Amino acid sequence: MPQVRAEPARTIFCTITTRKAKMPELPEVEITRRGLAAHLPGRTVSAIVVRETRLRQPVPADFAARLTGDTLARIDRRGKYLLLRFAGGTVLAHLGMSGNLRLLPADAPARKHDHIDIVFGEVAMRFSDPRRFGLMLWLAGDGAGHPLLASLGVEPLRDGFTAEWLHRATRGRRCAIKLLLMDSHAVVGVGNIYASESLFRAGIRPRTAARRLTRAKCARLVSAVRQTLTDALAAGGSTLRDFFSAEGQPGYFQQQYFVYDRAGAPCRVCGSPIRSTRMGQRSTYYCPMCQK
Repeated sequence: MPQVRAEPARTIFCTITTRKAKMPELPEVEITRRGLAAHLPGRTVSAIVVRETRLRQPVPADFAARLTGDTLARIDRRGKYLLLRFAGGTVLAHLGMSGNLRLLPADAPARKHDHIDIVFGEVAMRFSDPRRFGLMLWLAGDGAGHPLLASLGVEPLRDGFTAEWLHRATRGRRCAIKLLLMDSHAVVGVGNIYASESLFRAGIRPRTAARRLTRAKCARLVSAVRQTLTDALAAGGSTLRDFFSAEGQPGYFQQQYFVYDRAGAPCRVCGSPIRSTRMGQRSTYYCPMCQK
């Protein structure tokens, strides 16, 4: 990991209402999963409240009938999707660009963008999503064959994500390595923020053609992705405009960013100004000196 250049002490203020909306990535989804999993498995659904059906995909008409009276066994994650495993099937949830799942008292008043409550006795799991790009669907069985799940790539924090796998996956690929990292058919859950941060830690330019990565660079990048995601999990994720954990806590990993959203600021390692460019219609940040 790069050695951070010393900076004068300063107070860092975290604001969650003025930042542009960014889609929750793997750490934010995993933190939500852990928060829900600490409280809900073993509980039985007592009621369903659907206030808005018009999400990225419409909420199924039989959603309440399918779930009411069923017991939650466990909560899994696949990429950026949460999978609530019930005895009778699976609820697939995605936070979209601005959504969150929170645990609240069942009688807590609903706010403007609170679309769905799954009520477990005195506790409600409430889905809020101002932009309505998220979704909540009912799937038969484990849902593994559903189109949203069937073509997903390797999980970056599991054993299959290795330097050898990445080296094979990049052979013949002309696309930029950053775009490959963000391709959910190749690697799941590594979005714009963590791809930029991982490439900085690995010392690789975002526009480097994937096929040009040597085995040594693949090894550095795999290690950097794993460490970046692990550090983000430890910091509670990044506080995006609307992201909170299931317990309502913001994340603080944005205070550790090396490059993301720091265009023009001095590199924390070498002091050179961080640069920004556009890739795949997304802002990309890098250090021209530390990344080759």
